[in-house]
Amino acid sequence: MIVRFCAFLLCLAVSAGAAGAEPARQWVEFAADGALSVRAVIAPDAACPPVTADGAAVAMAPRGMPDGAFPVQVCEARVLAATARLAIAGAALPTLPASVRRIAVIGDTGCRIDARNVQDCHDPVAWPFAAIARAAAAKRPDLVIHVGDYYYRERACPPDRTGCAGSPHGDNWPTWQADFFDPAAALLAAAPWVMVRGNHELCRRGGKGWFRLLDPYPARADCVDRTEPYLLSLGGLELLLFDSADADDFLAPPEKVAFYAGQFAPFLASAPPRSWLLTHRPVWATAQGDLSGLTTNLTLQGAIRGLIPPALDLVLSGHLHDFILYDFGPERPAQLIVGTGGDKLLPLGRDPLVGAEIDGATVRRGFASAQFGYLIMERSAGGWDGIFYSPDDAVLARCRIAGRDADCR
Repeated sequence: MIVRFCAFLLCLAVSAGAAGAEPARQWVEFAADGALSVRAVIAPDAACPPVTADGAAVAMAPRGMPDGAFPVQVCEARVLAATARLAIAGAALPTLPASVRRIAVIGDTGCRIDARNVQDCHDPVAWPFAAIARAAAAKRPDLVIHVGDYYYRERACPPDRTGCAGSPHGDNWPTWQADFFDPAAALLAAAPWVMVRGNHELCRRGGKGWFRLLDPYPARADCVDRTEPYLLSLGGLELLLFDSADADDFLAPPEKVAFYAGQFAPFLASAPPRSWLLTHRPVWATAQGDLSGLTTNLTLQGAIRGLIPPALDLVLSGHLHDFILYDFGPERPAQLIVGTGGDKLLPLGRDPLVGAEIDGATVRRGFASAQFGYLIMERSAGGWDGIFYSPDDAVLARCRIAGRDADCR
């Protein structure tokens, strides 16, 4: 009863926002073809709000129509990536500068409520995503990269757990609003986003919300577990977006290895110099906690083996709920993991990172931190300087990435 009442209040809030011609939630993300995608969530019976790009009116059309799980309407307008002035219903929206100098990286941000783990979503210490989003927004990034896993409230809060009492759950608008859109509001307003799909956005989990709300491709009525990779060239960045949501971590099913290899081969062969591969599941990592001693992701390792171009410098991922860097030297791109945005952290692996062998390459440098936080990357001479911050802005690590050379301390 409490959950139904909260969902009703959330729907009322959406309707109230639309009644005043103000979208309940609005943001800007990059579409798969490189365009800026302006999106808004409004009341089910409202008209899509007006959008202007460099003073010219741009049509906004429905992307997702209301239904029982999503009693709201999602609208979308597409504009050129070079747009300098962007507004929705008269309110300014963020655009991308000609040169990207500062990036905020977050991942694995939702509040976990499932069969095995329950977080206290009402406790900002136990679930600090809102504080992380506010702190990252205050750094005034040019671009935000989310490395996947937005939706975590898969089951009802246990009756005896006051820390998440009344939380919505299931793949529906109240859950997506509570897990992502409300806590991310300040950061959504700060810069355009690059959205990476995580395994929590598979069809059996949060797939409906993903395709309706965040997927970078044109709207579709069905849900699929695998989508095509795409390249984004943004202000001096070359980002290769790869959907690894369905890649098994500790198995390498031949069908999946062949499928992903078929995607990797032409995609990586045409990678521009200094490219970064953005994919939710790390390609090369050591497992954590009770699985310490294993390596992951076996599916992706099998698929990418022999296909890594010299142009690829870095793999940027989430999925493992810690901050971890693996530097393999010049023979392989560095692997950076930023899975610290709010979901329950994982115990670090018991074995040392340095000296570990992962799919035929030895880790030359390694760093790991099991603390909540976000990464700010600043462009500098010959590469990028990074600072890993806690939710209260304490400096947890300083990093340097230049080509395939990477180090955090």
